Amino acid sequence: MSAHDIALFGDQDAAARLAAKFSGTDAPELMRLAIKDLFSGRIALVSSFGADSVVLLHMASEIDKALPIVFIDTLHLFPETLANRDALVARLGLTNVKTTEPDKKALAEADPENFLWATDPDRCCELRKVAPLAKALEGYDAWITGRKRFQAATRTALPLFETEAERVKINPLAGWTQERIEAYFKEHDLPPHPLVAKGFLSIGCIPCTSPVQPGEDARAGRWRGRAKTECGIHVQPLDAGSDI
Repeated sequence: MSAHDIALFGDQDAAARLAAKFSGTDAPELMRLAIKDLFSGRIALVSSFGADSVVLLHMASEIDKALPIVFIDTLHLFPETLANRDALVARLGLTNVKTTEPDKKALAEADPENFLWATDPDRCCELRKVAPLAKALEGYDAWITGRKRFQAATRTALPLFETEAERVKINPLAGWTQERIEAYFKEHDLPPHPLVAKGFLSIGCIPCTSPVQPGEDARAGRWRGRAKTECGIHVQPLDAGSDI
């Protein structure tokens, strides 16, 4: 089956049909189908190299080590995340990791003191994550995310497939539990992110990430004390802000 067999783009009904068709397909096989069949040569994996990122990165490395992998360096990341990226690229033999950064002119104009995260975190995320990712994904028909339903109340209805303007977004781990992820780590002897042992279960930028307390959901440490729960790359079209 090829993506050309279904009118996908801009069609949520088509995405729902794909989700129904592949609802019983486990993540490794769904990754293979997406990379090798549905969107061959036209798909990228977007990875934060965060807490659970190695799961999808490992699956991708088993399928195609040259798969485009997009990493957004917001310039506010933990040094441990950057070190984790370099270590996993070497360990898994990934050959096509593309690091994208915010536009320096836009930052100089909007955030000259590097303090926008405190005064307007939505704008900060738009500059540092949404716009760089929009640019990096130009030319791709689909992209893969590592989101999971258990992570937060805002993700409990997360589907396997979504449409986003003219692009398809795939969430292979949507139905996985924390226990399933931990079992995958153990089965493949995968290294944890260095900050997980310190209670960081969802890892973003330094100013906006804190450890998670017992009983909290996995993303409780992101933008703690604010109503904000998402950076923006999953709640608005990715061309938003791309002309900043």
